[in-house]
Amino acid sequence: MLVEARFQGPDGSGNGGWSAGIFAALIDDRGPVEVTLRRPPPLDTPLTAADGEVRDPDGQLIAQVRRVAPVEAVVPPVDRATAEDAARAYPGLLDHPFPRCFVCGPAQPDGLRIFPGRLPDGRTAAPFDAPAEVTPATVWAALDCPGGWAVLAPGRPYVLGRIAAQVTALPRPGDECAVTGLAVGGEGRKAEVHTSLYGADGALLGRARATWVALPTA
Repeated sequence: MLVEARFQGPDGSGNGGWSAGIFAALIDDRGPVEVTLRRPPPLDTPLTAADGEVRDPDGQLIAQVRRVAPVEAVVPPVDRATAEDAARAYPGLLDHPFPRCFVCGPAQPDGLRIFPGRLPDGRTAAPFDAPAEVTPATVWAALDCPGGWAVLAPGRPYVLGRIAAQVTALPRPGDECAVTGLAVGGEGRKAEVHTSLYGADGALLGRARATWVALPTA
């Protein structure tokens, strides 16, 4: 089990959604499965898995994986034009805590380039063009950052702590999809968010609920 360097999130570690999708395969990468990240997933490092736990070569616990009840949370869809309009106001274009993030980093030319902007009702929305190679981990990744950007703000970085996802279907390469996110609560440094991915025909492809954790600031 390996998180390749190109799938990075925060500098030096794996994107939370992609990593969770890889780890979910211990049970079922289409879910419903919940992955809790205990440490930042290391890049290009052989990881071992047993009994629902992922560990690094030193034996440190990286993630825990477990089957959960179906993910019921669904964020309402938007049409492609609305998603494209929202992306033009993506705050990460001007101020991004992790600009080389595989999912939402503007400085990552080989990433998914999902740029969620805020809608008037508080949801985020972004277009997503499915890449040439699509796996369940691709959907897990697409369901990651649009939720985070419902709470991220300048000077207030968050990282993924836990995500439960359910993949209904995979988009076909080149499909023009849309993804939506919504903050639904939280306490202290933790924020609870939902995300949904919709296909070119408007069908629901995947859904997730997640906990994001604010990083300490100086």
